Amino acid sequence: MVEEMPLAKILVCLDTDSQPSVFDGVVAVDAGVEHVFRHGSVTAGAVRDLVYGAMFTRGPADLKNTAVFIGGSDVDAGEALLEKAKKCFFGPMRVSLMLDSNGANTTAAAAVLSAKKHSPLQGTHATVLGATGAVGRRVVRLLAREGAIVKVASRQAARAQEVCDGICKTISDANLIACETQSEKSVRAAVDDAVAIIAAGAPGVELLPDAVRRDCKQLKVAIDLNAVPPGGIGGIAPHDKATEHDGQTCYGAIGVGGLKMKVHKAAIRRLFESNDAVLDAEEIYELGKSI
Repeated sequence: MVEEMPLAKILVCLDTDSQPSVFDGVVAVDAGVEHVFRHGSVTAGAVRDLVYGAMFTRGPADLKNTAVFIGGSDVDAGEALLEKAKKCFFGPMRVSLMLDSNGANTTAAAAVLSAKKHSPLQGTHATVLGATGAVGRRVVRLLAREGAIVKVASRQAARAQEVCDGICKTISDANLIACETQSEKSVRAAVDDAVAIIAAGAPGVELLPDAVRRDCKQLKVAIDLNAVPPGGIGGIAPHDKATEHDGQTCYGAIGVGGLKMKVHKAAIRRLFESNDAVLDAEEIYELGKSI
């Protein structure tokens, strides 16, 4: 009698960019995936056949050995692929899914987890600078679910309010305050009572000057997710990891990056524990709590 070989773990990567991410492929292999099938320029219209290819090649009991990862630099496009993929499933015929376009979910999870190490979030005043980007929106979501009082800061007040309105539709008890940060005065108003500040703005754009950060008397933890000079928060170096500056615990992008990588690998491994996981920001954050 010939024994069947154990089924290999296969991760199907659906990338919205023309060249599938090498980064995501390497992390998958490091997380224990045996085969990575990488597809680039994936559109919503192509998702069904790609997911069906993953679903119909193995029986229901074996589908936990196949999973789908959605990536690329366009987070909105990635979210559209995720919604299409979820609609492909029926009964036991499904595979686990993970969304991490542009690293937004794993980065946001690592940032909030880092902040939580140094300050309770329930009822805490927090400010998210650059809150209208993909990472910023997710940071706001995670802080809101933890019960923080979040100032949602953007250079454009209307965009900040849009983020607040969108999140409040799914988190009914979210305590969010839209803030504009066009001037130093308005930046000071956005951060004056913050216990935690997370900057998630565009690369090379300073959102919080060093002098303003040092004047924040309530501030316990400051996290800058921008590694490109100049940093998003003045006085914080990219490699800072729980480094004290002026009595404040500070993290730079590289300092947060180690936890981000651990969260990413843990999420990949979780995909192969069952065939019904759907990992978006909240699910990835919950996984990160066990690290």
